[in-house]
Amino acid sequence: MSASDILSVTHEDAQAIDDCWNRIGIHGDKSCPLLSDHIHCRNCAVYSAAATRLLDRYALQQEDRGQVSTVAESDVKTRSLLMFRLGEEWLGLATRSLVEVAPLQAIHSLPHQRSRALLGVANVRGALVACLSLVELLGLDATSGVAGARVMPRMLIIAAHGGPVVVPVDEVDGIHAIDECILDAASQSGAQASAKYTRGVLQFKGRSLRWLDEEQLLSAVTRSLT
Repeated sequence: MSASDILSVTHEDAQAIDDCWNRIGIHGDKSCPLLSDHIHCRNCAVYSAAATRLLDRYALQQEDRGQVSTVAESDVKTRSLLMFRLGEEWLGLATRSLVEVAPLQAIHSLPHQRSRALLGVANVRGALVACLSLVELLGLDATSGVAGARVMPRMLIIAAHGGPVVVPVDEVDGIHAIDECILDAASQSGAQASAKYTRGVLQFKGRSLRWLDEEQLLSAVTRSLT
């Protein structure tokens, strides 16, 4: 399943839900008679019900989840990792789990959150996509940050089981090809033993980089949505 296929699943769900907020609501011609009472679509019961249906879809698709296409790792000598920062910690995630790096969008909270990691939903090209906190999932310090840094936060669209999710991050360094020997050494060092969903820790650009285990992380994402 390609990145465009993954995003099309979300758009199909939006059409089935009837995204009235894009037609007559705050993102449309604003002709909805309820808009004057609710001020914004996110305050409307219709919007909340649509978001709930989106989250229900993740649970229903667990028995028939598609596989994201991968490149056989045995055929290459490097692996591509997306490097990004949360607070003061730098992390690396395999690009095969990544759909897109997008500008930061507004996150709309839900009235009845299903988990502490679920921040709410974000509008991705007119479709509602669940938004999760990696800080919560990974057990990081939410108050830490890089003092004086002038960076632009981003959202990562990740190919989770059952459909894409978005996660906000503080900074994206880019995609880098890392020698498999370095990664193998990091995974065998034992430095990841105390860190959640981590395959290893390696040095990169003078930083200590935490290499995430994408399978464990995606499983945790799925559990947070069901």
